Amino acid sequence: MNEPNLTAEIQFTLLGFSEVLELQLLFFMLFLVIYVLTLLGNFLILLTVLSSPQLHSPMYYFLCELSLLDMLYSSTTVPKMLLGFLTGSKAISYKGCVAQLYAFHCFGGTECFLLTIMAYDRYVAICDPLHYARIMNKIACAQLVAGTCLVGSLHSTLQTVLTFHLPYCGPYQLDHYFCDVPPLLKVACAETALNETIVTVNVGLVALSSFVLILGSYVRIITTVLKMRSAEGKKKAFSTCASHLTVVILLYGPCILIYMQPSTSHPILKGVSVFYTSVTPALNPIIYALRNEEIKKAMRKLIFNRIFSQKMARQEL
Repeated sequence: MNEPNLTAEIQFTLLGFSEVLELQLLFFMLFLVIYVLTLLGNFLILLTVLSSPQLHSPMYYFLCELSLLDMLYSSTTVPKMLLGFLTGSKAISYKGCVAQLYAFHCFGGTECFLLTIMAYDRYVAICDPLHYARIMNKIACAQLVAGTCLVGSLHSTLQTVLTFHLPYCGPYQLDHYFCDVPPLLKVACAETALNETIVTVNVGLVALSSFVLILGSYVRIITTVLKMRSAEGKKKAFSTCASHLTVVILLYGPCILIYMQPSTSHPILKGVSVFYTSVTPALNPIIYALRNEEIKKAMRKLIFNRIFSQKMARQEL
């Protein structure tokens, strides 16, 4: 084994998926389409909510933050991966690796906490509607959003400091397509048992505790909804909750599978990582748009107004 290089001048090599040129071109086209859909879909959600006064409520403000996080979350890994497919370059600098790992866990951790806040918002709206306006006021919403960002940043800082505190040995090859904790631990030149334990505990606190809180909220929500007399009210409540639960499962399921066993290495885990880093951010706006009548109506109105205004402008010319 080579002597550990402790300088920041080293470069890691991201082995990615395949060395076959045809497959790399196929992957490039596939992930490019997914990435474009992610940016367009989430930007459309942002534009729809911000331009529609009827959607200016806590639920949709949180949805805006989710869309923004999905764009940032996907952008930490996909552009570098696309560049690798296109140019064949798989190198990433030490500093670039640090930045990528920090950003990835910061945006991912923030999204986990945000989904918990969104579940709490639905819980208050359905189970305590008379006090909803008082509990979920603008100040409270701003504090909750700031809190998710702060906790996500602290979570990411812990992961980053502990991971890059370790010495690393050549040839610095990471069996992954982005810098993450499990592949980095495998090329460390020191005992990593403590790091693996901290990763498991940290993810347990972030993912499992949030997941349990979300499920607990929805148990109360479902109990309340079943007692409703209005069939329309039940349908609307279940539709909103189903969208959120789908997003939760798509994010939390793969994350728990990956980070609760950081020492495990298997090609299938790369596919799992692709799902929650690339596919899930693209699916989120589709899930919310298709299952939320208010979002669909606002989108149709926004698109119609844009088309109508363009036609009017052409006629005036």
